[in-house]
Amino acid sequence: MKLRLDLLEAMTEQDLLEEVLANNHRYKPEPLFSKTGTGSLSSASTEERASEEERNTDLIQKLTRRVQQSGKSSGSGK
Repeated sequence: MKLRLDLLEAMTEQDLLEEVLANNHRYKPEPLFSKTGTGSLSSASTEERASEEERNTDLIQKLTRRVQQSGKSSGSGK
């Protein structure tokens, strides 16, 4: 996910949680996860990539509205 830094301040914990939960099914912990703390993320299907693109677009629009409502201007992705 590409994140526009000018919109980062408008992101909430709920926004982050929604994205984590949307990708959680792809995460596969190693058999010794409790000892190593590592795992891997399986490749996304075509449908998952399309869904991710849609979620990203929706999130950018939502964050842009929040920034505008708070009186700050959003730049061009600086």
